[in-house]
Amino acid sequence: MIKDPQNNLLIIFTRNPVLGQCKTRLAASVGDETALAIYKFLLKHTAEVTHELQIDKEVHYSDAIGENDLWDPEEYRKKMQWGANLGERMHNAINAGFETGYKRIVLIGSDLYDLSTADLEQAFEALEKHKVVLGPAQDGGYYMLGMTKMIPDVFKNKKWGTDTVLKDTLANLDKTKVKLLEIKNDVDVLDDIRDIPAFQPFLKDYL
Repeated sequence: MIKDPQNNLLIIFTRNPVLGQCKTRLAASVGDETALAIYKFLLKHTAEVTHELQIDKEVHYSDAIGENDLWDPEEYRKKMQWGANLGERMHNAINAGFETGYKRIVLIGSDLYDLSTADLEQAFEALEKHKVVLGPAQDGGYYMLGMTKMIPDVFKNKKWGTDTVLKDTLANLDKTKVKLLEIKNDVDVLDDIRDIPAFQPFLKDYL
């Protein structure tokens, strides 16, 4: 159970599920249609694991705010990402949350099959005692970022999408109390899902 729920905000970054415009590295191996189907599957999973959280939730779209999609507007506020790169977009989203008055903010993507409701609850609980929570990804990035205050350097001078992001982020936080969560595998390329049973129906023609 998350304490003080009215002061907690979950931000979900999502790409609009458009053929040829999502999971492009995965699409290089399985084609655009299969990559889109897998991404829609991941979106559905993200909606399911976040639905149980009794806190404020926002979905931030990459290209256009979705209508009549799986994100119920009664449950998820819908917003647009804005900024020149991923760092700016995350900074702007989290900063807007703090300006609104939230005390603890967690931001996730929407391509993590390993993510559970319990992981999210753990992140918010950790922010009771830590200023920052990070969920390290196996590829050297991170799948989750939680904060109790803005630390602008976290969002600057990163080579987003590379294996140095987590290391460089931790260097910005060397004087900050950080909680590292369990390492998880976000879905970017075929090898990330090749051996996971839930993805076999999508991959039967490619394995």
